[in-house]
Amino acid sequence: MEVVDVWTGQRANALQRALRFTNEAFAERLGVNLRTVAKWHAKPDVQLSPEMQEALDTVLFGATEQAKARFGLMMTAGTATDPDRNGETSTAKDKDLIAAEQRLNSDAHIAAALEWLDASAGWAPGTARKRVAAEVVQLDASELGDRTRSRGRVQRADVAAALSAFYGTPMDGHGTYRATYGDGREVATSVLTHADWLDIACPLQPDSDRAALVGSTSSEPLPLDDVSIDGAVRRTAETLGLNTTMVDAPLYRLIDVDVGKQRIGGAFGLTSFVQYALTMDLLEAELVDALAAGREPSADTLPLRTRLMPDTASVLDTRNRMCAGGALALTAIARPPSGRRTQPDYLLLVQERGGKVLNAASRLAVIPKCFHGPLTDYSDDTQIGSTLRRELEEELFGRDDVDSTVTSSQRHADPMHASRLSQPMAWLAAHDGTDHWQMECTGFGLNLVSGNFEFASLIVIHDETFWTTYGGDIAANWESESLRRYSSRDRNLLEDLIGDRAWSNEGLFALLQGLRRLAQVGGSRVDVPAIEWEVR
Repeated sequence: MEVVDVWTGQRANALQRALRFTNEAFAERLGVNLRTVAKWHAKPDVQLSPEMQEALDTVLFGATEQAKARFGLMMTAGTATDPDRNGETSTAKDKDLIAAEQRLNSDAHIAAALEWLDASAGWAPGTARKRVAAEVVQLDASELGDRTRSRGRVQRADVAAALSAFYGTPMDGHGTYRATYGDGREVATSVLTHADWLDIACPLQPDSDRAALVGSTSSEPLPLDDVSIDGAVRRTAETLGLNTTMVDAPLYRLIDVDVGKQRIGGAFGLTSFVQYALTMDLLEAELVDALAAGREPSADTLPLRTRLMPDTASVLDTRNRMCAGGALALTAIARPPSGRRTQPDYLLLVQERGGKVLNAASRLAVIPKCFHGPLTDYSDDTQIGSTLRRELEEELFGRDDVDSTVTSSQRHADPMHASRLSQPMAWLAAHDGTDHWQMECTGFGLNLVSGNFEFASLIVIHDETFWTTYGGDIAANWESESLRRYSSRDRNLLEDLIGDRAWSNEGLFALLQGLRRLAQVGGSRVDVPAIEWEVR
């Protein structure tokens, strides 16, 4: 609970607002006349009498937890202003408000975001904390709900079309990834790619997965302007107000890429999730909000995008901008015939992302899907395969201790040591380099939504005994709202899946590339729609 050393008119006003009392109700609660409360509004700097200090201490001590949270945020912000609301917030929102106040005071990851904001904006230490607290106090639960629903009505195809219009004609053989499937149906994505980056069938093993870590980048990130600062403050406040997860884990930042048939090369630097979340990740919300409001994408309607990634050249210039991203894989597990399923097939897994994640929230995606970042060995972990192995453990095999979104600290010298692996992962490790299973990168692209790099991949377990033995151990983690199962032999259902409007752009990219490769390696277990891609 916020402790008040000296009550002033301003602090008394803040308590009144936190309690949602009218002047009359506040005066009655304190046992003073109405003119006294009015005086506090007129003279916020006045220091109150010892008797009134004690009375206000008593009222604060007896307030509800959500009122104490509101008061604490107002005290942090140094303001007594809190627009009138129509009635109390819902119980769920009250809990989020309490959590927001607690996280602002004790969450090390939010503290890292505030410290980064102060430094990047050139503010005195503590300024970001006050501005974010003031923004949290001003959040309107109904407005946030309306915005979330409006964003939900903007489909993946709308985003892809808007970005294609914004960036115009591609350059040097690059273009957005599009595909024709089944009976001629078409889909388009926002993934900027190149013919040389597709169907690369690169085994995610050390001899072909060879991107290196460099000690530093060649340039500093762009300094924040007023538009960027406002967006970062708002994102931090909404993270608190909606109780969304934000962990300041280290991430790899793409510097150079060299992708081709059966090889991945290039260079990564290091950044942090907070720096990504408060810069490039803001571009998606800006775009979706503009589309939801019916505004055409332009420099005027997308000022952040115009500042951070204005054209195709800047998208491709990963050395001189923030370019975080990750890997995502279509997982296919061989199954024997069973019940109505009279022929052997592969089980294909698709996740519906939850609403509390910052990336592809409430969208369809393949699983695993993850940011590319180090766990303990910053050099060896630059391999895309290292990240995907870790994410298999986290997202499907139940290893919470390798989940960097839960904690950014790791005390085990080798969390992926053979002695610590889950039983399913230990089976895969024991069969590395055999025909029992394979893990490949199927394509690479740069997502125009936030400029992320995307390594689309495929994980295929060919040995039926894996499913027979470990099928019951496979479960999605907290990032997924639910897990869907599809058969690799159900062509019609897979066509419907491809056409589902709920896909994220990068998820659809990985699904299509994964199905193309599965058709080549899966033999008689596979009857998927024919898929032909183009880049334009």
